[in-house]
Amino acid sequence: MMKSQDKKEKKPLFGVFERKNKQVLGEEIEPKPIRHIERPINLPFLADVNEDRGQYGSTEDMQDKWGLSEKQATVNVIRKRRLVGLAIAFASFTLLLVGVFYILPRVLPGVFKGTNIELFVEPVVNYEFNDPDYRVVIDSTVSLMALPEPDARRITQVLYNEPVKLISESRNGYCKIETEDGLVGYVKASSLIAETLSVEPDKHQYKLIVSDPSKNIMTHASNGTLIKKVMMNTVLYADIKREGVYQVALPGGEVGWIGSSGVIELQPRAATEEVSSRYFVSSVMTFVNAKYIDNGISIDGASVNGAVYVSAEINGISIPRTMKGQAEAGIEVIPEPDAVTGEIMIDQILPGDILFLSDPKKAPGDKEIYEMAVCTDTGTLFMISPARTTVRLRNFESGDDICQRIITIRRIFNSKVT
Repeated sequence: MMKSQDKKEKKPLFGVFERKNKQVLGEEIEPKPIRHIERPINLPFLADVNEDRGQYGSTEDMQDKWGLSEKQATVNVIRKRRLVGLAIAFASFTLLLVGVFYILPRVLPGVFKGTNIELFVEPVVNYEFNDPDYRVVIDSTVSLMALPEPDARRITQVLYNEPVKLISESRNGYCKIETEDGLVGYVKASSLIAETLSVEPDKHQYKLIVSDPSKNIMTHASNGTLIKKVMMNTVLYADIKREGVYQVALPGGEVGWIGSSGVIELQPRAATEEVSSRYFVSSVMTFVNAKYIDNGISIDGASVNGAVYVSAEINGISIPRTMKGQAEAGIEVIPEPDAVTGEIMIDQILPGDILFLSDPKKAPGDKEIYEMAVCTDTGTLFMISPARTTVRLRNFESGDDICQRIITIRRIFNSKVT
């Protein structure tokens, strides 16, 4: 017993934190105090308990004793307060959104009108085609006919998204229209639409000119479906530019996507910059072996004058669509004859020069233009095949019958322009 008490007296100050030793077998166990249930415990908050009824004491007036109103003393008030707080927060957030996205864009431009703060300068929109008589072509190409009949003479073709002016309403399924370059004829009424926003320059960010023989407009930037196949010299306007693609405005208010390769990007009102004749020749060469149709201007059906028209336009030279108009374009080239033979020296006819020829069945010296050709290289011409089924390349040399048929040679491009 004494040994056990000595250990108890020598217990360190922080012994309470030391691990208790296990009870040794045979050692005496110290008795623990026992709490008696019958001993009452006095707790302050149980002072009002009525022991007879087993309930809390009498009710209290919360307003008199605690200064609380009836609503404040009710538990449901907390839940109502939360709902009211959420409603106020939601209303405030809604008002903030309305203010930022609806009210400010309408109020601030008026406040800063006339200042030099660029953020609030309203873009000036000069509408070019707001006349109600304007229409826009919705087919890849549509033939402009001399009469409202399918077998009438084809004057030329007009391209997708090209604006035209309506002269008279539908007759036999055709409308009489005038092109922007002054040609008048009949086109299918179903090929036109009255909505013109797709051709308004100031409503868009980019002007695109198709320089490939054809391009596809798709429903999506990738893995979309085909909306329209468009031809060389088709003019489109775009508002969104991403890597490799543009989102273009389409007639009727729709949009589509077109790849950036094979298109020329310009400012909405900019004109194509003139380049050298070799680019013009390169564009003409894309029509080699295309199907020939009279006055056609696309890879699906081309003529020499049609190929010259679109190839010149995309390379910076505006030229008439018709063969007669092209015979007066540019400057005339008069090659000197050989001093000995008197024949035209073909090396003076440069790539890009346009030759206008008389009918081979008529007598030499006839001055009525029958057909035309483009010099693509020395001694090589782009012209209609003898069977008049395709447009193709043909070789010629001094003294050839073609030299005898030349009426005039026109040069529309400067070979030195880069």
